[in-house]
Amino acid sequence: MFSERISRLQGSLVREILAVANQPDMISFAGGLPAAQAMPKLDFTELPAGLSQYGPSEGEAWLREAVAAEMSKNGVPVTASDILILTGSQQGLDLAAKLFVDQDTPVLVEAPTFLAAVQCFSLFGARFIEVGLTPNGPDLEQLERKLREEKPRFAYLIPTFQNPSGVCYDEATRQRVAELFDEHNVVLLEDEPYRELVYDKCDRAPICARLKTAPWIHFGTFSKTAIPGLRVAYLACHPSLMPHLYKLKQAADLHTNRQGQWAMHQLLTSSDYPAHIARLRDYYHQKRDIMAAALDKHFHDLADWTIPPGGLFFWLKLKADIDSYGLLEPALARKVAFMPGKPFYATERVSNELRLNFSHASPEKIEEGIRTLAEVIRAHLPA
Repeated sequence: MFSERISRLQGSLVREILAVANQPDMISFAGGLPAAQAMPKLDFTELPAGLSQYGPSEGEAWLREAVAAEMSKNGVPVTASDILILTGSQQGLDLAAKLFVDQDTPVLVEAPTFLAAVQCFSLFGARFIEVGLTPNGPDLEQLERKLREEKPRFAYLIPTFQNPSGVCYDEATRQRVAELFDEHNVVLLEDEPYRELVYDKCDRAPICARLKTAPWIHFGTFSKTAIPGLRVAYLACHPSLMPHLYKLKQAADLHTNRQGQWAMHQLLTSSDYPAHIARLRDYYHQKRDIMAAALDKHFHDLADWTIPPGGLFFWLKLKADIDSYGLLEPALARKVAFMPGKPFYATERVSNELRLNFSHASPEKIEEGIRTLAEVIRAHLPA
């Protein structure tokens, strides 16, 4: 009855956990949910009536121009013709998978990586090649060897506040990654949903800006800095890829919702936008430090971690050799939700890691939740 690919269809653990985590008495460290208090207020009173009609598949010209201007400020010299507005950046992954992935297509990813990317690429039959992460980015020796020997069709990287690890590639690593991709002519899929959520100084110059010959796609979103429920995101890409991505977008959903595009354009071009981003950074910076203090207090003998310089997550590695997936049910029973490490790997493995989000819970709930989670882990440590 079904297509062959349905046998590879995976569910999303984070979406399943969020269904439970939305209970009013649950403390959730699971999803990457922005705080409601940090979202800008929407005002649609001046919405042009014409935006109720169908719109262009590539997105509204005025939003594409504004996005191109922002990307150019960040070192990627693009024009509106290089921008495609998306229904969430997840759609960008889907379009790229449709463009590049056949059964057993070699695809290179970080280990760990974004679990929804694994879900998307798996559906189309990708064969994953994993590259381990260091505190400064991917293991460069391993990356070079796998680019040379495995010849992946593309590599999916999250260089800035990587999800889930929080790693931010340093400048030397970014430059070397760009050189390797040019040398091996591998397509770069660069995902940067968290780049504006920076708390400590680090290099954030997009790798695609350093490429000379290799094709590339760069994904960005407004979900982490504005309103995730509007599902407005974008990609920029090498000119040779845009005609194909444009047609794939047409086939997927005709166009992204126009009211949401208008709202994002209003925010992006407003005089208050820089101040909004500054407030957002300060707000999440404080919450990051609150979780860091709670972890120091309750997890000092249970796990190792580094303080992320940006983004929304801590990535913990338990000192005990214990499967963090097995801790999820008892944690939920104590009204605390988190993400175990296993789903963030493209190849099957047991993981003693866990991802904790600090943006959604209140400061009081962060302290309470971290204390409770530590109690759960201690109760399940090997004798």
